[in-house]
Amino acid sequence: MVKLRLQRYGTKKRPYYRLVATASTSPRDGRFIEIIGTYHPIDKENQVKIDEEKALKWLENGAQPTDTVKSLFTKVGIIEKFTKNNK
Repeated sequence: MVKLRLQRYGTKKRPYYRLVATASTSPRDGRFIEIIGTYHPIDKENQVKIDEEKALKWLENGAQPTDTVKSLFTKVGIIEKFTKNNK
């Protein structure tokens, strides 16, 4: 099963994350299939950058987002577009 999750990068107390599509058995910072976007929780301006086409493609193929990724998708509006396309 494919999951959409965050991979942690950065130094101590200065994290940034990549949103990736990965196998559910892979470790958090291990192998991934594709990079979908980035998330910088400390940077107030360019906090979330997500490639909507890639995210929608993975959601349509049955990938399951984690809770945090799902909240980021909701913030950007990807979940709304996904549900609208599936109706």
